[in-house]
Amino acid sequence: MMIQKIYSSNTINPLQNSKPVSGTSSVKHSADEIIISDEAKEMQEAEKLDAIARETPDVREDLVEQVKQKIKDPNYLNNAIASAADQFLRAYGL
Repeated sequence: MMIQKIYSSNTINPLQNSKPVSGTSSVKHSADEIIISDEAKEMQEAEKLDAIARETPDVREDLVEQVKQKIKDPNYLNNAIASAADQFLRAYGL
């Protein structure tokens, strides 16, 4: 049994038909650029602040301890009250 082509075509190797290109122009490459919108920048800042807030303790024990020590000193309260009263009177010109 012999199999013959159904369609006969004159197939030529595509490389045989290629011709060298003359006068090639140089291709200019531009640098890639990323533009971040103001909204995206704000979202990034909000996420950063949120992370800082999550890491920060709710109560600063060192400051609480300082205030407790100051309150225990009776002179501190007298001086603080007198100072606040003086500022209040000065604010009203008395």
